[in-house]
Amino acid sequence: MSDKPTAEDAGPSLQERYAPNSICFGCGPANENGLRIRSFADGEETVCRWSPEDYHEAFPGMLNGGIIGALLDCHSNWTAAWFLMNQAELSEPPCTVTSDFHVKLLRPTPSGVPVDIRARVVSAKEDRAKIEAELMVGGKVTATCAGLFVAVREGHPAYHRWS
Repeated sequence: MSDKPTAEDAGPSLQERYAPNSICFGCGPANENGLRIRSFADGEETVCRWSPEDYHEAFPGMLNGGIIGALLDCHSNWTAAWFLMNQAELSEPPCTVTSDFHVKLLRPTPSGVPVDIRARVVSAKEDRAKIEAELMVGGKVTATCAGLFVAVREGHPAYHRWS
């Protein structure tokens, strides 16, 4: 990550701004027991800094792979929503869901330090975006993600989940 403001002093995250009542385990600001990631636009990318707790570990000192997947999934989903909102010149992001995502765990991810996540759109259509993301610790990539995230329409169970 760059020397830009940290999540703590950057103002409201995309989640806090557009979905303050969301209960999503990974990114819902209203889920007291969730991961509560905070994603921020940074030019063509989105960034997130998240600090794990001991109970997020797979074994002492190392982050659980499922937690890593949830972090990458939710951050990538918000990257798609942010992009689709801007592409369509909307005042709020469409509700997007994960259609497909693949995580590669490249090396163990330490749990005693913050992790940084960066994501970017690699291709998009009107209602969907392919995202690539990476999770880093101390500037080293420990996991990557590639996925497809789709805007849902009224009638889909997740359509109003952000409101």
